Parts: sequence; C-alpha cells; structure tokens
Amino acid sequence: MWSEGLTVDLVLKDAKVFTPNGIFEAGLAIDGDRIVKVAREANLPPASERMSLDGNLLLPGLVDIHVHLRGQGLSYKEDFYTGTAAAAAGGVTTVADMPNNMPVTMSVETVKERMKAAEGDVVVNVAFYSAFPEKIEEAASIILEGGAVAFKLFMSKKVGGVDPKDSQLLSKAFKEAASLQVPVAVHAEDPNLLEERRAEALRSGKSDVEAYLEVHSPSVEEAAIERAVKLAEEAEARIHICHLSSSRGVRAVSAAKRRGLPVSCEVTPHHLLLTVEDLKSIGAAALVNPPLRSRRDVDSLWRALQAGFIDVFASDHAPHRLEEKSLPIWEAETGIPGLETMLPLLLTQVDRGLLTLGTLVRMASERPAEVLGLEGRGRIVEGGYADLVVVDLSERFRIEPSTFHSKAKYSPFRGWVVKGKPVKTFVNGRLVMDGGEIVAEPGDGRVLRRRRET
Repeated sequence: MWSEGLTVDLVLKDAKVFTPNGIFEAGLAIDGDRIVKVAREANLPPASERMSLDGNLLLPGLVDIHVHLRGQGLSYKEDFYTGTAAAAAGGVTTVADMPNNMPVTMSVETVKERMKAAEGDVVVNVAFYSAFPEKIEEAASIILEGGAVAFKLFMSKKVGGVDPKDSQLLSKAFKEAASLQVPVAVHAEDPNLLEERRAEALRSGKSDVEAYLEVHSPSVEEAAIERAVKLAEEAEARIHICHLSSSRGVRAVSAAKRRGLPVSCEVTPHHLLLTVEDLKSIGAAALVNPPLRSRRDVDSLWRALQAGFIDVFASDHAPHRLEEKSLPIWEAETGIPGLETMLPLLLTQVDRGLLTLGTLVRMASERPAEVLGLEGRGRIVEGGYADLVVVDLSERFRIEPSTFHSKAKYSPFRGWVVKGKPVKTFVNGRLVMDGGEIVAEPGDGRVLRRRRET
C-alpha cells in the first residue's frame, strides 16, 4: 500500500486528464495496478519512471461489455490473444466475453475451462458471461464458484441449457439470476416470429437482403424486449438489452425505464452510424444481427441516446472469416470486428458535436463497469485501477482492416476517415499498447472474476 512521500512505479505527466470532476492539465501517479494520485506535476510523488503524454487526452480505458473472443474450438476466427490485442489497440482495457463458444460456456466446468484457456494469452482484462445451465439450480455455482459476472440469454435460439420458448423455465432462470444479484444480458429477437417468418421466406424461395430484413424486423426485436421485461419484472431481475437497433426497440426499453424497472441497454457504433442502405451497398461485411436499420430507426437511436435512455456503447465484436459471411444469406455468419474501430468512431462524433466527451466516457467506460459490477474500473479516480487510454484528438486516419490486430480483416467502416486515435493503452498500470504496437506479452492481462460476497 503506497503512502505519501514514497516512490511510485510510474508517473504520467503532460496530460489533459479526464476525471469525474472535469478535464485538468495534470498527471497521475500509478503504483502497482492502482492510481494513487491525480495532481499537477509539481505535486506528484517521485517515481521509478516518468512518462510524458505530450499534452494528449487521458481517458479511463473503455469497458466493452459485448465481445465475442471466440478461442477454443473457434480459434480460427479469433483467439484470446488476437481478440485482446484488438481491444488494447482500440483503447479497450476490459472486455466481457459472450458464451456462444465451442464448447458453449454454460456450466461451472466450462467457465473454468474458458478462464484457464484465456489466462495465458490475454493482454487486457477479461470477464466472462455464461449461458444458463440445463439445471437452473446449478446457476449459483457458475457465479459463486466459477466467477462469471452475468448470464447471457439468446432469445432468438437456444444457446446453453434453456429453450427461449419455454417461459416457465425462463422465469425460473431469471429468478435465480435475481437471487444471485447478477444481470441477464438479452439478445432480443422473438424466436417464434423468427421461425415463422424464416419458414415463409424459404417456402417462397426468397433469399435476398429484403427477405432477411423482413425476418429480422423491428417488430421481432420489440416483441422480445417486451417479453423479457415482463419476465424480469415478475422475477425482480435486472436485464440488459444488447445491441438496441430500432425505434420499436427504443419504445419498448423507454417504457420499461419510465416505469422504474431495472433495465439497461446498449447501442453499437454500427447501428448508430450505418443504415440498411450500407448493407445493400457493402454486402457481407455489413451483415450483422440484428441487421442494420432504416434512417428513421437510426435517428430514433440518436434521440434516445441524447435523452439519456441508452446506457452503454458496446462493440458487439463478432469476428468471422469473410468467406463464412459471403455464403447465401440464410447460411451466412453475422457479425463484424468492432474493438479497433469503436473509440475512433465515437471520438469522431464528439468532434462533429453529436456527442459530448462526458457522454462518451459515461457510456463506454463508467456505465458498463457499473452494469457488470466491476468495481474500481471505468473511472480515473485515486484508488481505482490504472486502466487508461491516451488519445490524440487531432489525429485523422483512414480505417484500414488489413492492419487490424483481430484475425477478422474486414469492416463496414473500411475507408472511413476518423478523427481521434488511441495512442497508448495501460492495463492495471502497465503499458500494453504504444503507437498501435502491442508491447505486452500474452498473459499480461487479467481474468476478472465476480467477487464473492462476504
């Protein structure tokens, strides 16, 4: 434990430091993995190393609560090193990994196996979701013994042990999550509507983008959100709606929030910045689920964001091989890599006046840490973890997927010119990315486990 007057490990100086109380021309002192002092340089303690940040902006590292790191049986798409290297390059210091893996993360054994597989490879902090187990009474061990931080429910199809069509079993699962005081993240698409519409499209021989959009329509999202909210209200559970994409979805979430229910939600940069017209022109590299929407839907998301109804920015980083995405539309993989583009895209919206820097930090760092109960992360405060990103707000660059650290070398944002670049990333007090280069060793990151209640 550091005390005043002693030498610290590292002092970062010549920075514009974003704190909960404002932006200050200052520096900070780091000892071990913690921030021990935020002050003007003259008031910082002696240090083993002093590093100038050249007047750049120092932000809390991003906490991305929707990431598919793949690995294990899906390592050909992404592995724990390449995925977390992509995070570090994008200024993301903590990611929460989704459970639709090979094998599916859905038991205390699979959670522990996944953590063990990750530990030697990650370069940023990684927390883990689990799907619900087949025997709901085993959910407690997944959290309390396994250390998962939340559950993920795919309402669109069965992933894990619970069939999303079974409302009785879902109710039991939500009650268990409530008793464990962990949230349930929800992929909100109604399974019955999806099945009916897909069957009709196949009967009609439809296999174009318009058919896909009709199957995965905003009404499918709205119906699933309303059902999830009803189940969560009855169970007194906290739910988090993933990748909100439509005006109908916004309406359903807003109604729940106005009633005071514990519902949070996220939006991705691709749903904020692209429309269905981009999907039609770009093709496979823009195929995501839920799909890109109309300009009207995008405008609704922006209004909800600016009104404070959306809690979190998340990337939904979901890497695939491009050839897997280029199959006929009913067989094609959906998802894009987003860890390396999220922060530059959002900083560009700050530059354009569409976002404030405070909103960006709240939604990309502070609030996601709160949703998952990651104490000490997402803020620059004395005593907090030294998870930090240094940003050059003046640097313009063109997004070029061939340079990604991710194995997925494609992006619907290819060729976009963005302004604002992460130039250094610190995780637990250690420099892990410098000038786009990963300077950490595999395993330097940390697996985060839910803290046991004492």
